Amino acid sequence: MPKYKVEFVDAAGKSTTDVIEATTEEEVTATLKESGYLVTKIALNKERKVAKKGKTNGGKTFSFGRVKPKILRDFTRNLSILQDAGLPILRSLNILQQQAKPGALRNCLIDVCNEIEGGSSLSEAMAKCPKAFNRLYVNMIKAGEAGGALETILQRLAEFLERSESLKAKIKSAMTYPVAVLLFSIGILIFIMTNIVPKFEDIFKDFDTELPGLTQWLINASHMVMTYWYLIPGIPLSIWLFIKITTSFSYMRFGWHLFLLKVPIFGILLEKTVVARTTRTLGTLVQSGVPILEAIHITKETADNAVFEKMYQKILEGIRDGDTIANPMKANSRPGFHPACLFYFFCFLAGPIGCLIYMMKVKNKILSDIVVNMVDVGEETGELDAMLYKVADVFDEEVEVYTEALMSMIEPLLIMFLGVVVGTIVIALFLPMIKLIESLSN
Repeated sequence: MPKYKVEFVDAAGKSTTDVIEATTEEEVTATLKESGYLVTKIALNKERKVAKKGKTNGGKTFSFGRVKPKILRDFTRNLSILQDAGLPILRSLNILQQQAKPGALRNCLIDVCNEIEGGSSLSEAMAKCPKAFNRLYVNMIKAGEAGGALETILQRLAEFLERSESLKAKIKSAMTYPVAVLLFSIGILIFIMTNIVPKFEDIFKDFDTELPGLTQWLINASHMVMTYWYLIPGIPLSIWLFIKITTSFSYMRFGWHLFLLKVPIFGILLEKTVVARTTRTLGTLVQSGVPILEAIHITKETADNAVFEKMYQKILEGIRDGDTIANPMKANSRPGFHPACLFYFFCFLAGPIGCLIYMMKVKNKILSDIVVNMVDVGEETGELDAMLYKVADVFDEEVEVYTEALMSMIEPLLIMFLGVVVGTIVIALFLPMIKLIESLSN
Protein backbone atom coordinates (compact mmCIF):
# COMPACT_ATOMS: atom_id res chain seq x y z
CA MET A 1 0.00 0.00 0.00
CA PRO A 2 1.44 3.42 -0.93
CA LYS A 3 2.43 5.92 1.74
CA TYR A 4 1.52 9.61 1.63
CA LYS A 5 3.34 12.46 3.33
CA VAL A 6 0.66 14.77 4.71
CA GLU A 7 0.75 18.19 6.33
CA PHE A 8 -2.42 19.10 8.25
CA VAL A 9 -3.63 21.48 10.98
CA ASP A 10 -5.95 20.86 13.90
CA ALA A 11 -8.73 23.07 15.25
CA ALA A 12 -6.19 25.09 17.26
CA GLY A 13 -4.19 25.84 14.11
CA LYS A 14 -1.20 23.67 15.04
CA SER A 15 0.59 22.27 11.99
CA THR A 16 1.67 18.61 11.91
CA THR A 17 3.47 16.42 9.37
CA ASP A 18 2.96 12.67 9.19
CA VAL A 19 3.23 9.68 6.84
CA ILE A 20 -0.02 7.74 6.33
CA GLU A 21 -0.70 4.51 4.44
CA ALA A 22 -3.79 4.60 2.20
CA THR A 23 -5.05 3.46 -1.20
CA THR A 24 -5.61 6.96 -2.62
CA GLU A 25 -5.11 10.60 -1.68
CA GLU A 26 -8.89 11.01 -1.34
CA GLU A 27 -8.97 8.31 1.31
CA VAL A 28 -6.29 10.11 3.33
CA THR A 29 -8.13 13.44 3.07
CA ALA A 30 -11.44 11.88 4.08
CA THR A 31 -9.96 10.07 7.07
CA LEU A 32 -8.30 13.20 8.44
CA LYS A 33 -11.40 15.31 7.80
CA GLU A 34 -13.50 12.90 9.88
CA SER A 35 -10.99 13.34 12.73
CA GLY A 36 -11.34 17.14 12.58
CA TYR A 37 -8.11 17.93 10.69
CA LEU A 38 -7.66 20.15 7.64
CA VAL A 39 -5.18 18.83 5.04
CA THR A 40 -2.90 21.58 3.69
CA LYS A 41 -0.47 19.50 1.64
CA ILE A 42 -0.35 15.88 0.49
CA ALA A 43 2.17 14.05 -1.69
CA LEU A 44 3.34 10.54 -2.37
CA ASN A 45 6.15 9.64 0.02
CA LYS A 46 9.41 9.38 -1.93
CA GLU A 47 11.05 6.88 0.41
CA ARG A 48 10.83 4.06 -2.15
CA LYS A 49 12.35 6.20 -4.91
CA VAL A 50 15.34 6.93 -2.72
CA ALA A 51 15.89 3.22 -2.13
CA LYS A 52 15.92 2.55 -5.87
CA LYS A 53 18.79 4.95 -6.33
CA GLY A 54 20.94 2.68 -4.24
CA LYS A 55 21.38 4.98 -1.24
CA THR A 56 21.91 3.27 2.08
CA ASN A 57 22.49 4.19 5.71
CA GLY A 58 19.60 6.66 5.78
CA GLY A 59 20.59 8.51 2.61
CA LYS A 60 24.34 8.73 3.27
CA THR A 61 26.61 8.87 0.25
CA PHE A 62 30.33 8.40 -0.27
CA SER A 63 32.37 11.46 0.69
CA PHE A 64 36.05 12.23 1.02
CA GLY A 65 37.79 14.69 3.31
CA ARG A 66 36.50 17.24 5.78
CA VAL A 67 33.62 19.67 5.43
CA LYS A 68 34.75 22.88 3.73
CA PRO A 69 34.79 25.97 5.99
CA LYS A 70 32.46 27.85 3.65
CA ILE A 71 29.84 25.07 3.79
CA LEU A 72 30.13 24.85 7.60
CA ARG A 73 29.76 28.64 7.84
CA ASP A 74 26.53 28.62 5.81
CA PHE A 75 25.18 25.68 7.83
CA THR A 76 25.90 27.45 11.12
CA ARG A 77 24.21 30.65 9.96
CA ASN A 78 21.12 28.76 8.76
CA LEU A 79 20.94 26.73 11.99
CA SER A 80 21.12 29.92 14.08
CA ILE A 81 18.25 31.41 12.04
CA LEU A 82 16.08 28.31 12.53
CA GLN A 83 16.83 28.24 16.26
CA ASP A 84 16.05 31.93 16.55
CA ALA A 85 12.68 31.17 14.92
CA GLY A 86 11.90 28.76 17.78
CA LEU A 87 12.09 25.41 15.94
CA PRO A 88 13.18 22.31 17.88
CA ILE A 89 16.84 21.47 17.31
CA LEU A 90 16.10 18.05 15.80
CA ARG A 91 13.65 19.47 13.29
CA SER A 92 16.09 22.25 12.38
CA LEU A 93 18.81 19.70 11.74
CA ASN A 94 16.47 17.53 9.68
CA ILE A 95 15.52 20.52 7.53
CA LEU A 96 19.16 21.43 6.92
CA GLN A 97 20.08 17.81 6.29
CA GLN A 98 17.41 17.53 3.58
CA GLN A 99 18.57 20.79 1.99
CA ALA A 100 22.28 19.86 2.09
CA LYS A 101 23.94 18.52 -1.04
CA PRO A 102 25.25 14.93 -0.92
CA GLY A 103 28.62 15.00 0.77
CA ALA A 104 30.46 15.07 4.08
CA LEU A 105 28.15 17.59 5.80
CA ARG A 106 24.98 15.73 4.89
CA ASN A 107 26.46 12.44 6.13
CA CYS A 108 27.46 14.10 9.40
CA LEU A 109 24.02 15.65 9.87
CA ILE A 110 22.39 12.24 9.36
CA ASP A 111 24.64 10.81 12.09
CA VAL A 112 23.96 13.80 14.38
CA CYS A 113 20.18 13.41 13.98
CA ASN A 114 20.42 9.69 14.73
CA GLU A 115 22.49 10.36 17.86
CA ILE A 116 20.05 13.00 19.12
CA GLU A 117 17.11 10.64 18.51
CA GLY A 118 19.02 8.09 20.57
CA GLY A 119 19.18 10.45 23.54
CA SER A 120 22.49 12.30 23.02
CA SER A 121 22.85 16.03 23.38
CA LEU A 122 23.75 18.21 20.39
CA SER A 123 27.37 18.69 21.52
CA GLU A 124 27.81 14.96 22.18
CA ALA A 125 26.41 14.13 18.74
CA MET A 126 28.62 16.71 17.00
CA ALA A 127 31.70 15.47 18.85
CA LYS A 128 31.30 12.14 17.03
CA CYS A 129 31.61 13.91 13.64
CA PRO A 130 35.10 15.49 13.66
CA LYS A 131 35.04 15.84 9.85
CA ALA A 132 32.56 18.67 10.26
CA PHE A 133 32.79 19.93 13.85
CA ASN A 134 36.16 20.56 15.52
CA ARG A 135 36.80 20.96 19.26
CA LEU A 136 36.19 24.71 19.15
CA TYR A 137 32.78 24.19 17.55
CA VAL A 138 31.76 21.36 19.92
CA ASN A 139 32.87 23.18 23.07
CA MET A 140 31.01 26.33 22.13
CA ILE A 141 27.84 24.30 21.50
CA LYS A 142 28.37 22.57 24.85
CA ALA A 143 28.70 25.94 26.60
CA GLY A 144 25.52 27.15 24.87
CA GLU A 145 23.60 24.09 26.03
CA ALA A 146 24.84 24.50 29.60
CA GLY A 147 23.92 28.19 29.69
CA GLY A 148 20.63 27.80 27.83
CA ALA A 149 21.74 30.23 25.13
CA LEU A 150 22.24 27.97 22.12
CA GLU A 151 20.77 30.55 19.71
CA THR A 152 23.28 33.19 20.86
CA ILE A 153 26.20 30.77 20.67
CA LEU A 154 25.26 29.74 17.14
CA GLN A 155 25.14 33.40 16.10
CA ARG A 156 28.61 33.96 17.58
CA LEU A 157 29.89 30.85 15.87
CA ALA A 158 28.49 31.99 12.54
CA GLU A 159 30.05 35.45 12.97
CA PHE A 160 33.38 33.87 13.97
CA LEU A 161 33.41 31.58 10.92
CA GLU A 162 32.39 34.46 8.63
CA ARG A 163 35.20 36.71 9.89
CA SER A 164 37.75 33.89 9.59
CA GLU A 165 36.67 33.08 6.04
CA SER A 166 36.60 36.76 5.12
CA LEU A 167 40.21 37.16 6.25
CA LYS A 168 41.32 34.09 4.27
CA ALA A 169 39.39 35.24 1.20
CA LYS A 170 41.04 38.68 1.25
CA ILE A 171 44.52 37.17 1.39
CA LYS A 172 43.75 34.60 -1.33
CA SER A 173 42.20 37.18 -3.65
CA ALA A 174 45.16 39.50 -3.14
CA MET A 175 47.64 36.71 -3.95
CA THR A 176 45.77 35.45 -7.02
CA TYR A 177 46.92 38.14 -9.43
CA PRO A 178 50.68 38.08 -8.69
CA VAL A 179 50.74 34.27 -8.67
CA ALA A 180 48.92 34.20 -12.02
CA VAL A 181 51.35 36.77 -13.48
CA LEU A 182 54.33 34.78 -12.18
CA LEU A 183 53.09 31.50 -13.65
CA PHE A 184 52.28 33.21 -16.95
CA SER A 185 55.76 34.74 -17.04
CA ILE A 186 57.40 31.37 -16.42
CA GLY A 187 55.30 29.85 -19.21
CA ILE A 188 56.35 32.58 -21.64
CA LEU A 189 60.04 32.19 -20.78
CA ILE A 190 59.90 28.41 -21.21
CA PHE A 191 58.22 28.86 -24.61
CA ILE A 192 60.85 31.38 -25.75
CA MET A 193 63.73 29.22 -24.56
CA THR A 194 62.44 26.00 -26.18
CA ASN A 195 60.90 27.35 -29.42
CA ILE A 196 62.16 30.82 -30.34
CA VAL A 197 65.83 30.78 -29.32
CA PRO A 198 66.68 27.48 -31.15
CA LYS A 199 65.33 28.92 -34.43
CA PHE A 200 67.51 32.01 -34.04
CA GLU A 201 70.46 29.76 -33.24
CA ASP A 202 70.04 28.03 -36.63
CA ILE A 203 70.01 31.42 -38.34
CA PHE A 204 73.14 32.53 -36.46
CA LYS A 205 75.03 29.41 -37.61
CA ASP A 206 74.56 30.52 -41.21
CA PHE A 207 76.17 33.88 -40.40
CA ASP A 208 79.46 32.12 -39.67
CA THR A 209 80.48 34.89 -37.28
CA GLU A 210 81.41 35.11 -33.62
CA LEU A 211 78.36 35.72 -31.45
CA PRO A 212 78.26 38.39 -28.72
CA GLY A 213 78.66 37.14 -25.14
CA LEU A 214 75.05 37.91 -24.19
CA THR A 215 73.70 35.96 -27.18
CA GLN A 216 75.95 32.98 -26.48
CA TRP A 217 74.83 32.99 -22.85
CA LEU A 218 71.16 32.97 -23.95
CA ILE A 219 71.79 30.04 -26.32
CA ASN A 220 73.55 28.09 -23.55
CA ALA A 221 70.62 28.80 -21.23
CA SER A 222 68.22 27.54 -23.91
CA HIS A 223 70.23 24.30 -24.20
CA MET A 224 70.08 23.83 -20.44
CA VAL A 225 66.30 24.35 -20.35
CA MET A 226 65.75 21.81 -23.13
CA THR A 227 68.21 19.30 -21.64
CA TYR A 228 67.19 19.58 -18.00
CA TRP A 229 63.49 20.43 -18.52
CA TYR A 230 62.49 17.99 -15.78
CA LEU A 231 64.08 20.29 -13.19
CA ILE A 232 61.40 22.94 -13.80
CA PRO A 233 58.71 20.94 -11.97
CA GLY A 234 61.32 18.87 -10.11
CA ILE A 235 62.90 21.70 -8.11
CA PRO A 236 59.61 23.00 -6.56
CA LEU A 237 58.54 19.42 -5.84
CA SER A 238 61.89 18.64 -4.20
CA ILE A 239 61.65 21.76 -2.04
CA TRP A 240 58.12 20.79 -0.98
CA LEU A 241 59.25 17.25 -0.09
CA PHE A 242 62.26 18.62 1.80
CA ILE A 243 60.02 20.87 3.91
CA LYS A 244 57.46 18.11 4.40
CA ILE A 245 60.05 15.58 5.60
CA THR A 246 62.01 17.92 7.86
CA THR A 247 58.92 19.43 9.50
CA SER A 248 57.62 15.97 10.40
CA PHE A 249 59.89 16.33 13.46
CA SER A 250 58.56 18.68 16.14
CA TYR A 251 61.94 20.40 16.61
CA MET A 252 62.26 21.20 12.89
CA ARG A 253 58.58 22.14 12.67
CA PHE A 254 59.13 24.81 15.31
CA GLY A 255 62.16 26.11 13.37
CA TRP A 256 60.22 26.21 10.09
CA HIS A 257 57.28 28.09 11.60
CA LEU A 258 59.69 30.52 13.27
CA PHE A 259 61.41 31.00 9.90
CA LEU A 260 58.03 31.84 8.31
CA LEU A 261 57.39 34.44 11.03
CA LYS A 262 60.87 35.98 10.69
CA VAL A 263 61.21 35.94 6.89
CA PRO A 264 61.29 39.49 5.48
CA ILE A 265 58.06 41.08 4.16
CA PHE A 266 55.79 38.01 4.27
CA GLY A 267 56.64 37.14 7.90
CA ILE A 268 54.88 40.25 9.19
CA LEU A 269 51.73 39.33 7.25
CA LEU A 270 51.72 35.80 8.67
CA GLU A 271 52.33 37.06 12.20
CA LYS A 272 49.42 39.48 12.06
CA THR A 273 47.17 36.80 10.56
CA VAL A 274 47.94 34.27 13.32
CA VAL A 275 47.50 36.90 16.06
CA ALA A 276 44.12 37.95 14.62
CA ARG A 277 42.92 34.35 14.33
CA THR A 278 44.06 33.17 17.77
CA THR A 279 42.79 36.21 19.68
CA ARG A 280 39.42 36.01 17.95
CA THR A 281 39.21 32.30 18.74
CA LEU A 282 40.05 32.85 22.41
CA GLY A 283 37.69 35.82 22.66
CA THR A 284 34.82 33.84 21.14
CA LEU A 285 35.37 30.93 23.52
CA VAL A 286 35.64 33.15 26.61
CA GLN A 287 32.52 35.11 25.63
CA SER A 288 30.64 31.85 25.09
CA GLY A 289 31.35 30.68 28.62
CA VAL A 290 33.94 27.99 27.88
CA PRO A 291 36.30 27.51 30.90
CA ILE A 292 39.50 29.51 30.45
CA LEU A 293 41.83 26.48 30.56
CA GLU A 294 39.81 24.66 27.93
CA ALA A 295 39.55 27.85 25.86
CA ILE A 296 43.32 28.37 25.81
CA HIS A 297 43.90 24.69 25.01
CA ILE A 298 41.53 24.89 22.03
CA THR A 299 43.16 28.14 20.89
CA LYS A 300 46.56 26.44 21.01
CA GLU A 301 45.28 23.59 18.83
CA THR A 302 43.79 25.95 16.26
CA ALA A 303 46.85 28.26 16.07
CA ASP A 304 48.37 26.17 13.26
CA ASN A 305 51.81 27.54 14.14
CA ALA A 306 54.25 25.76 16.47
CA VAL A 307 55.67 29.04 17.85
CA PHE A 308 52.24 30.29 18.97
CA GLU A 309 51.32 26.80 20.16
CA LYS A 310 54.31 26.87 22.51
CA MET A 311 53.37 30.33 23.77
CA TYR A 312 49.78 29.28 24.54
CA GLN A 313 51.08 26.13 26.23
CA LYS A 314 53.19 28.30 28.53
CA ILE A 315 50.14 30.48 29.23
CA LEU A 316 48.17 27.34 30.08
CA GLU A 317 50.86 26.17 32.51
CA GLY A 318 51.06 29.65 34.04
CA ILE A 319 47.32 29.81 34.70
CA ARG A 320 47.43 26.37 36.34
CA ASP A 321 50.13 27.75 38.64
CA GLY A 322 47.91 30.72 39.55
CA ASP A 323 49.37 33.29 37.15
CA THR A 324 47.49 35.62 34.79
CA ILE A 325 47.35 35.35 31.00
CA ALA A 326 49.33 38.53 30.32
CA ASN A 327 52.49 37.62 32.30
CA PRO A 328 53.38 34.32 30.55
CA MET A 329 52.21 35.83 27.25
CA LYS A 330 54.74 38.65 27.64
CA ALA A 331 57.50 36.32 28.86
CA ASN A 332 57.12 34.02 25.85
CA SER A 333 56.46 36.62 23.15
CA ARG A 334 60.16 36.54 22.16
CA PRO A 335 61.09 33.03 20.94
CA GLY A 336 64.85 33.68 20.94
CA PHE A 337 67.52 31.88 18.93
CA HIS A 338 66.67 28.52 17.34
CA PRO A 339 69.24 26.49 15.33
CA ALA A 340 66.57 24.94 13.06
CA CYS A 341 65.36 28.40 12.08
CA LEU A 342 68.95 29.39 11.25
CA PHE A 343 69.20 26.25 9.11
CA TYR A 344 66.14 27.25 7.04
CA PHE A 345 67.42 30.81 6.64
CA PHE A 346 70.71 29.38 5.34
CA CYS A 347 68.92 27.03 2.89
CA PHE A 348 66.36 29.43 1.47
CA LEU A 349 67.92 32.90 1.69
CA ALA A 350 71.33 32.67 0.00
CA GLY A 351 73.33 31.01 2.77
CA PRO A 352 75.37 33.54 4.79
CA ILE A 353 73.08 36.39 3.79
CA GLY A 354 70.11 34.50 5.24
CA CYS A 355 72.04 33.80 8.45
CA LEU A 356 72.83 37.51 8.79
CA ILE A 357 69.16 38.43 8.28
CA TYR A 358 68.11 35.95 10.97
CA MET A 359 70.67 37.24 13.49
CA MET A 360 69.32 40.75 12.94
CA LYS A 361 65.76 39.54 13.63
CA VAL A 362 66.46 36.99 16.38
CA LYS A 363 65.39 39.35 19.20
CA ASN A 364 62.14 40.44 17.51
CA LYS A 365 58.87 39.59 19.26
CA ILE A 366 56.06 37.58 17.70
CA LEU A 367 53.53 39.47 19.81
CA SER A 368 53.60 43.24 20.19
CA ASP A 369 53.39 44.90 23.60
CA ILE A 370 50.02 46.46 22.71
CA VAL A 371 48.45 42.99 22.56
CA VAL A 372 49.86 42.04 25.97
CA ASN A 373 48.74 45.35 27.50
CA MET A 374 45.20 45.02 26.15
CA VAL A 375 44.96 41.45 27.50
CA ASP A 376 46.23 42.71 30.87
CA VAL A 377 43.61 45.46 30.93
CA GLY A 378 40.92 42.98 29.94
CA GLU A 379 41.82 40.70 32.84
CA GLU A 380 41.83 43.58 35.32
CA THR A 381 38.46 44.97 34.19
CA GLY A 382 36.78 41.58 33.65
CA GLU A 383 36.30 42.29 29.94
CA LEU A 384 38.88 39.91 28.50
CA ASP A 385 36.61 38.79 25.66
CA ALA A 386 35.95 42.40 24.56
CA MET A 387 39.67 43.24 24.58
CA LEU A 388 40.53 40.10 22.60
CA TYR A 389 37.89 41.03 20.03
CA LYS A 390 39.39 44.53 19.74
CA VAL A 391 42.86 43.06 19.21
CA ALA A 392 41.48 40.73 16.52
CA ASP A 393 39.64 43.58 14.78
CA VAL A 394 42.73 45.80 14.80
CA PHE A 395 44.96 43.07 13.38
CA ASP A 396 42.34 42.11 10.79
CA GLU A 397 42.42 45.70 9.51
CA GLU A 398 46.23 45.73 9.59
CA VAL A 399 46.33 42.49 7.59
CA GLU A 400 44.01 43.97 4.99
CA VAL A 401 46.00 47.21 4.71
CA TYR A 402 49.36 45.39 4.65
CA THR A 403 48.13 42.91 2.03
CA GLU A 404 46.90 45.69 -0.25
CA ALA A 405 50.19 47.59 0.16
CA LEU A 406 52.20 44.43 -0.49
CA MET A 407 50.26 43.55 -3.62
CA SER A 408 50.48 47.11 -4.94
CA MET A 409 54.27 46.79 -4.59
CA ILE A 410 54.58 43.23 -5.99
CA GLU A 411 52.49 43.81 -9.12
CA PRO A 412 54.73 46.49 -10.70
CA LEU A 413 57.85 44.57 -9.61
CA LEU A 414 56.61 41.48 -11.43
CA ILE A 415 55.83 43.49 -14.55
CA MET A 416 59.26 45.15 -14.40
CA PHE A 417 60.94 41.75 -13.94
CA LEU A 418 59.08 40.32 -16.93
CA GLY A 419 59.96 43.41 -18.99
CA VAL A 420 63.66 43.19 -18.10
CA VAL A 421 63.84 39.47 -18.89
CA VAL A 422 62.00 39.74 -22.21
CA GLY A 423 63.97 42.86 -23.11
CA THR A 424 67.27 41.08 -22.39
CA ILE A 425 66.20 38.17 -24.60
CA VAL A 426 65.24 40.50 -27.45
CA ILE A 427 68.54 42.40 -27.22
CA ALA A 428 70.51 39.15 -27.10
CA LEU A 429 68.75 37.87 -30.22
CA PHE A 430 69.19 41.08 -32.23
CA LEU A 431 72.80 41.86 -31.31
CA PRO A 432 74.22 39.39 -33.91
CA MET A 433 71.96 40.89 -36.59
CA ILE A 434 73.21 44.39 -35.77
CA LYS A 435 76.78 43.14 -35.91
CA LEU A 436 76.12 41.48 -39.28
CA ILE A 437 74.57 44.66 -40.72
CA GLU A 438 77.57 46.68 -39.56
CA SER A 439 80.00 44.22 -41.17
CA LEU A 440 78.02 44.29 -44.42
CA SER A 441 78.01 48.08 -44.42
CA ASN A 442 81.78 48.15 -43.98
